[in-house]
Amino acid sequence: MFEQLLQSLQDSTIATAIREGESLFPWIECVHVLALTLVIGSIAILDLRLLGLASRDRSVVQTTASVLPLTWTAFLFAAISGGLLFSSNATTYAHNFHFQVKMALVAVAGVNMATYHLFLNRGADSWQTAAVTPLRARLVGGISLCLWIAIAAFGRWIGFTINLPT
Repeated sequence: MFEQLLQSLQDSTIATAIREGESLFPWIECVHVLALTLVIGSIAILDLRLLGLASRDRSVVQTTASVLPLTWTAFLFAAISGGLLFSSNATTYAHNFHFQVKMALVAVAGVNMATYHLFLNRGADSWQTAAVTPLRARLVGGISLCLWIAIAAFGRWIGFTINLPT
């Protein structure tokens, strides 16, 4: 059933156009890379603030409020462009170890972020200095930063390990 779904996706008109076209894949890949750069960069700003290593002149709440709209917009573009790239060779990408790890890490990063926003950021409006940022916030920031670096690394490895049909 799963294989049939992957094959149907790969056989779609848009996937075929991306796979067989001369320039569509590279353009979509450029959007994907630029969007991921904005996602990881904007998340890093917040993570480094949680760690007390950057933006110490602003509160965590101010930093979050200014960064998250960019993060979510860029994530939307990354998800759409990534989905389009995936569709072009869904049966191959779905079975690639590096792709699977990247997707698992994105899910873990999402759980880490949700845990922070739902449970661990109570009192964040009082975290004005690095010394006041509690250990739980520093841990979430450090874990997030490591996860997103790993996501970028595994994403890059996909391109070096994928065996696409010619």
